[in-house]
Amino acid sequence: MLAVIRNIIEGKSGKGKESIEDLEQKKHVAAGVLLLEAAHIDNECTAEEMEHIVATLRAKFDLSDNCVAELLELAHNGREEAIDLWQFTNHVNRHFSPAEKLAVMEDVWRIVFLDGQLEKHEDHYAHKLANLLRLSHKQMIDAKLRARDQMAG
Repeated sequence: MLAVIRNIIEGKSGKGKESIEDLEQKKHVAAGVLLLEAAHIDNECTAEEMEHIVATLRAKFDLSDNCVAELLELAHNGREEAIDLWQFTNHVNRHFSPAEKLAVMEDVWRIVFLDGQLEKHEDHYAHKLANLLRLSHKQMIDAKLRARDQMAG
């Protein structure tokens, strides 16, 4: 399993040139890791947070339940093995459009706001992630406000 994650993140498909499917899978795994990290940052990933992550990944990438389960397994293992988030945010920066990066930031904020409270380590993670994704402070705050309004309404 670790070899699969390393290959996905490092771009080694074993086929020589990276395929479109490999790139898409890497995008999904990178986004999944960032969402899982948001859910785990307070050392408590609730069932509601996992349900929200599953629904987000299913909707964002138009995946079946089986694909989402496999993706989450890969993302969970990648998150556990990673020293930091750079390998994932670097992939996002190289392969996501600015709009896709903002959408990921909003998804992270929605996970943070699921329990109705913003803890300092969650806020720190979101600020750090915005910096790693090369988003401006205004973009990060706008994403935060949109997510907060969506979760409140």
